[in-house]
Amino acid sequence: MRNNQCGQKGQAMIEFALAVLFLMVMIFSVVEFSMYMYTYTVLADAAKEGVRYAIVHGCGTTPSTCSGTCTPACSDADGSNVSTQVKNWAQLSFHDISAMVVIPAYPDGSASAPSRVQVNVQYLYKSYFGLGLVQPTIYATAEGRISN
Repeated sequence: MRNNQCGQKGQAMIEFALAVLFLMVMIFSVVEFSMYMYTYTVLADAAKEGVRYAIVHGCGTTPSTCSGTCTPACSDADGSNVSTQVKNWAQLSFHDISAMVVIPAYPDGSASAPSRVQVNVQYLYKSYFGLGLVQPTIYATAEGRISN
């Protein structure tokens, strides 16, 4: 009987080490996945905020000095105001906005009512624990219709 006990002397310690290792990997994975989902939610909300801004402000118009009938020029043709709004929104949640690409678009070809506006956000996700996993790019899109 004594011979049998000597062979199992370190068994409990090895089982404990393996269980703790497995538990830690599970905890870190759950936290990392939660942070990934939080980042996606922030980006989706930022894209919605960009669409809201574009709907309310359109592409912005510069005051014209022409007489008679004229079409005012679009002051935000490249969507820089919308991009700034999206980045400001995402920055409030302490995300690195330098890694963010914002692409506002007007699929109907116009920035006036009743055209649509679409905001696409791309963000290279940075792992919190750096476990050597691939860093995925998160895509979030929002779309709305411009109304007066």
